[in-house]
Amino acid sequence: MTMAYQILIHTPPWVFVLLAYLVWQGIQAMQPRTTPIWRALILPVVFIVWGMSRIGFGPQSSAWPLIAWIAAALALLPLGVLTPRPFDVDHATGEIIRPGSAFALIRNLVVFSLQYAVGVISAIDAGDRALAIIVGRAISGATAGYFIGSTIALLIAYRRKRARG
Repeated sequence: MTMAYQILIHTPPWVFVLLAYLVWQGIQAMQPRTTPIWRALILPVVFIVWGMSRIGFGPQSSAWPLIAWIAAALALLPLGVLTPRPFDVDHATGEIIRPGSAFALIRNLVVFSLQYAVGVISAIDAGDRALAIIVGRAISGATAGYFIGSTIALLIAYRRKRARG
């Protein structure tokens, strides 16, 4: 209990704000909704920035963290491109019409949990820090790659659907 308490009190406040935002977005995505394209891009941009922000942190004595980041990003970018979430376009307003799904909530919580766990491990155990840095970069790269791919898929599909209208 003491360790969990220590982890929580040493977690920066912005992490709790981000978690609340991700849960809120995930719950909203469970209901069908209509949103402008710019709003549909907010969450992917948050995850891309979070994934890319880890590139410059940690010891720079080894190229392995960067290699892990790049390899994971390249591995998951196609997954993001090939697994777009379905949507229609309201041709009068240009807004995206999405069906409800629990996918976003689950995806948000998995990505958050992985990123948070790596941050905690690297902060607590110096012996595991090198491995945590490499794993953390891989998770960050995978996150950025997936969301870059899904953003590309969304924008291409949106453009095609708008052109058909």
